[in-house]
Amino acid sequence: MRTIAIVNQKGGCGKTTVSINLASALAGRGHRTLLVDMDPQSHCAVGLAVPEEQIEQSIYDVLISNSRGEPLRLSEVLWQISDGFELAPASIDLAAFEQQMSGVGQRENCLKSVLEQVKQDYDYVIVDCPPSVGLLTFNAISAATDIIVPVEMGYFSLHGLSRQLDTLSVLSEQCSQKIDVMVLASMYDVRTKMGREILGELRKHFSGRMFKTIINFNTKLKEAASLGQPISEYDSASKGQKDFQRLAEELVGADTQVHHAELVGTLQDKLDAISVSAEELRSSVEQPALSRQDETIETAGPGGVSEAIEAVETMNLDAKLAELYGVRLTEDAVMFTTLYPRAGTVQIAGDFNNWQPENTPLQKVGENGVWQIKLPMNKGKYRYRIVVDGQWQQDPYNEITELNPYGEYNSVLEVH
Repeated sequence: MRTIAIVNQKGGCGKTTVSINLASALAGRGHRTLLVDMDPQSHCAVGLAVPEEQIEQSIYDVLISNSRGEPLRLSEVLWQISDGFELAPASIDLAAFEQQMSGVGQRENCLKSVLEQVKQDYDYVIVDCPPSVGLLTFNAISAATDIIVPVEMGYFSLHGLSRQLDTLSVLSEQCSQKIDVMVLASMYDVRTKMGREILGELRKHFSGRMFKTIINFNTKLKEAASLGQPISEYDSASKGQKDFQRLAEELVGADTQVHHAELVGTLQDKLDAISVSAEELRSSVEQPALSRQDETIETAGPGGVSEAIEAVETMNLDAKLAELYGVRLTEDAVMFTTLYPRAGTVQIAGDFNNWQPENTPLQKVGENGVWQIKLPMNKGKYRYRIVVDGQWQQDPYNEITELNPYGEYNSVLEVH
């Protein structure tokens, strides 16, 4: 049984999309596959249309059951998604896992112990990790035979990768098993010059430690997630489905006999060159959206104008989606918009409200899980976090972050 942890400290890099669709692709190839959601936000359940109100027990209950003297079998919390594909869902209770397990021996091996009991039942286990460093992520890494680090093809993703490799270096010192770590280019848009440049840099510096398969930007993937389906069910002929089929094929044939500590050291040595070139990349390849659209059409080959126009329309759609969620500055205020379909309450806490989330609840807009609030702010730099059903987290739609004193990341906003 191979256990594959999908790990990256940076939110918004497609971890859950990769987890769901890779698991589905592996099951589609006839492999018995288990998807374990270790993220308290429970996005795997949302992305697979598992009703939150019907999840009576989650992976949290299984992980802590031994410490309570009431062992719970993993099979008692599983949901059958399709033939050969099962989900161990998460719940908001996972946010309290580290506190609940304080002082318990071998608490970093809880997941490993659970999976050891079912190793004859599955060929592959995919573990979707939270976008933070803590006991949940350590449990996933401790149980893993493979780690996949999905990297969005954007400037800030290089710094996210740097932080991630730093973390893996530290955690590898405490892991004795052999683990294969691979970088996966995700959300790649071939039409943007920055995306092409960053992909080239990653390939140059991570030769041999990067999947040949690339997960391209595809609106069908977003549509499938919004309807609670893996891409294989939503559109089996889409480019997104073909990408994940290729990834599954490459993963099945990959050599996993690479020692974790040795591999991470090699990656960390090579990372310096990427970090140095990041600023040069940003300054040299950033272009206004209109210029990129012109370039797309002008460089279209004979007979390719219609395809180029379709690409531009997709770029426009992507721009609209980017504007829909996240932080948007208006003339007199700042608009915060986020998406949490299963949340009961969404609040915001930051420098601007003395970190009191109860003072600034977001309002639910419509029935699709969109939450929004408009706040007047003076010029300056602000740090903030989103509080979802009591759980504090960075804004998944704002890639600008900085480390706080508690070892987590605050989202950062500058009002000009």
